[in-house]
Amino acid sequence: MNPTRLFILGALAKHGPMYGHQLRRDARLDRTELWSEVRPGSLYGALHRLAAEGLIEPLRTEQDGQLPARTVYGITGEGHRELRALRAEALQEVRLQPDPVDLALAMSRDLDPDLLRGYLEDRVRALSARAAQFDHQRDRMWPGQTVADDLVVEHARLRIRAELDWHRLVLDQLGKLAAGSEPAPAGGSARAPAGGSARAPAGGSARAPAGGSARAPADGSARAPA
Repeated sequence: MNPTRLFILGALAKHGPMYGHQLRRDARLDRTELWSEVRPGSLYGALHRLAAEGLIEPLRTEQDGQLPARTVYGITGEGHRELRALRAEALQEVRLQPDPVDLALAMSRDLDPDLLRGYLEDRVRALSARAAQFDHQRDRMWPGQTVADDLVVEHARLRIRAELDWHRLVLDQLGKLAAGSEPAPAGGSARAPAGGSARAPAGGSARAPAGGSARAPADGSARAPA
């Protein structure tokens, strides 16, 4: 699903004929770049492509004083059909894409814990700045703001908050993460924790699970919980 196509067709269907500068202004007023993949700078090129496909059409040319002439576009019948298809596709698609930070974290056993902490703290600062931007925008109305606009901004804000919660959890678990990344010794027996031997449970000695001693995972390394 192409979000720029959906934005242009939806805006023309909602507001009527517009020229490129109006579309770009509306995208900036709505802070579209904050909560979608629409980039205002990409709108002009997309207009020409949509016109070439017959999804929009030039209706007239307007000129204000010495300013360059502007082409006003309207959505066509085929454009309305494409809009319905794009909207249905977007509403049905659930996008929870894997984040590269998860793979990097899983492959960071040999990374110095202080260096890893620095990376994570940098990410927290970046996410906190983004969250503050949304908190600021939430209290500022723009012309024509609707309940739907409020909801999409809140969706983006809550997703960033969830990211912040996860990053803080990882920072809290860094000590366990480093300890749990030690490879198990040959033979697969469980290692005693640093600083002493493994304790037996109250009332008796430590029992091995049925069938033998505690085994290391198939890949040979003791993993920390997620």
